[in-house]
Amino acid sequence: MLTKEIQIAVEKGDMLPLMEEFYTIQGEGYHTGTAAYFIRIGGCDVGCHWCDVKESWNAELHPPTKTDIIVQNAKKYAETVVVTGGEPLTWDMGLLTGKLKKENLRVHIETSGAYPVTGEWDWFCLSPKKNKLPVAGAYAIANELKVIIYNKHDFIFAEEQAAKVNPNAILFLQPEWSKKEEMTPLIVDYVMNNPKWRVSLQTHKYLNIP
Repeated sequence: MLTKEIQIAVEKGDMLPLMEEFYTIQGEGYHTGTAAYFIRIGGCDVGCHWCDVKESWNAELHPPTKTDIIVQNAKKYAETVVVTGGEPLTWDMGLLTGKLKKENLRVHIETSGAYPVTGEWDWFCLSPKKNKLPVAGAYAIANELKVIIYNKHDFIFAEEQAAKVNPNAILFLQPEWSKKEEMTPLIVDYVMNNPKWRVSLQTHKYLNIP
């Protein structure tokens, strides 16, 4: 049970339920292959059945951590920080991103966009989910739209999402890992027939890195 003081700090975004943080190579989407420091924030109620970090869902399992500590750790390693989850926009990201930016770090987010956008982002990767669609503000500022392809129907969902996102967003289709053998050839064919899309793969899993 959190004290009232800690609960208030979490609500303000001065403390966040930190699941893990690590320096690695970005494995997906536009920045694939580049070094980045990942900050994984606990808490998510979007509930994707194929989620590969379900242990992130329950925020109560992850200790509220001062944003100052998170920032001090991040700046030791990289010029680019990726905030992910869980669903980071469950929480107010304003204080965290403001402090990261003061350290001259580039700040990226990976989000479903299901909650109002807070924080200041250099790169906004929107990965929408069917059971909790993005808010309008997320579509408006997305630099990248990354749709996970689990079955053939997801191509229809991808086009629906592409129609909602701003015209400058870069469009990616990514096979869900457990379905990659089946879905990757379909994605390749789809992108060749619809070249506004690009292929994204979870290269970090092929490389066996976090």
